[in-house]
Amino acid sequence: MDFYSATAKGYDELYGEEQKVKHRIIKENLKIKNNGLLLDVGCGTGAFSSFNCKVIGIDPSMELLRQNKTDDRKTNANNTPNKIQAMAENLPFKDNVFDSVISVTSMHNFDDIKKGVSEIIRVGKKDFAFSILKKSNKFDCIEKIIKKYFKVKKIIDAENDRVFICSKVFK
Repeated sequence: MDFYSATAKGYDELYGEEQKVKHRIIKENLKIKNNGLLLDVGCGTGAFSSFNCKVIGIDPSMELLRQNKTDDRKTNANNTPNKIQAMAENLPFKDNVFDSVISVTSMHNFDDIKKGVSEIIRVGKKDFAFSILKKSNKFDCIEKIIKKYFKVKKIIDAENDRVFICSKVFK
């Protein structure tokens, strides 16, 4: 049993307050319109479903998704469910579909970080926010990848994470 399966039922109790801080930072710095479409990569229990826009969350952990309080019956304009079991490295969406993409304290769990970031770039149109766990042994690698593939507009230190507010680099 993996960590997220084992902690799913108490995940919000363990990490909820910390996640709220990152949620507030991202909301304050990522300007999302009410009619915007946001992808939450590694959505877990759905803490970010409270954005004032349409949110689709993906997570590989079915146990965390079961704790996600987002109403399963609600769908977006494309009849896509609000939460989907999927891996960041293989996002089941068309190119340039999401106005914004966030990934909160999850990139260090990607099987292939570069592939996951490539998928995030592919499905995102413009704005991105990532929080990276500072104590992760993959932090430096993830930070380099973010700085290489995105225009970093702002970096904010949260207690255990560093939050990157970014935009897409157009070539």
